[in-house]
Amino acid sequence: MGESRTELLTWLNDLLQLNYTKIEQCGTGAALCQIMDSIYPGDVPLRRVNFTTNLDYEYIQNFKILQQVFDKHGIDKAIPVQRLMKCKFQDNLEFLQWMKKFWDTYYSGNAYDAVARRNASAKKGAKKPLSTVKPRVSTSRPSTASSRSTPSTTRSSAGLKSNTSVKPNAVKSKSVNNQAAEKQWAIKKAELEAEYQHSMNELSEEITGLKATVEALEKERDFYFGKLRDIEVLIQNQIEIAPIECQEFMKEVQTILYSTEVIINFILHNNV
Repeated sequence: MGESRTELLTWLNDLLQLNYTKIEQCGTGAALCQIMDSIYPGDVPLRRVNFTTNLDYEYIQNFKILQQVFDKHGIDKAIPVQRLMKCKFQDNLEFLQWMKKFWDTYYSGNAYDAVARRNASAKKGAKKPLSTVKPRVSTSRPSTASSRSTPSTTRSSAGLKSNTSVKPNAVKSKSVNNQAAEKQWAIKKAELEAEYQHSMNELSEEITGLKATVEALEKERDFYFGKLRDIEVLIQNQIEIAPIECQEFMKEVQTILYSTEVIINFILHNNV
């Protein structure tokens, strides 16, 4: 029997220095990626893992990273992405229980600083800050007469002139930065939506193939069941009028037809 919800949350929060209160929060895939990073340090690109997302298509990106790690290390465990993404308790509990067992088996035991790993990855993925705009200061000197007569007015006018020369540039720079950020977000969103649609198409094709396989198996089952039914009816009609030797044989066939797998093995073993 696997660990309980409380035991798993305690282990997860201690290992990754998180504040998860529900197992369902693992449905984003982020914590699962970092569990694998604790086992295989450096093999998980944490800078691409989104720990704060609440969007389904960003969950997929996290699970893609998790699948890549599984593939790299030959882990044949299937990741039920669609079920985990729904953030249901039971599905995430079962998968986290498996992750805990895997961690118990393969974790090296070395100290793991989860916060430092996340911060280091965040720094690697962060862009350089934009240079700030330096205000231009007027170097022209006022006339002697005006400086003597109204020194405070002159200084105020110079300061006002400097401020008015900087403010439009700062606003324009901020507007350009916002437009660039919105454009980058639109491109990233389109890429993630395309990946999400591609994944959904692949899953749909897989489901269609599984349905076709089930239908074929049902047809095969019905075919052989019909054959067995024909044999049963034939024996029922002939057992009373057949010779004694044939009756014994037919009764054994009936026994096989009506018996479970355990009894069939017993009969075959005794006949041998």
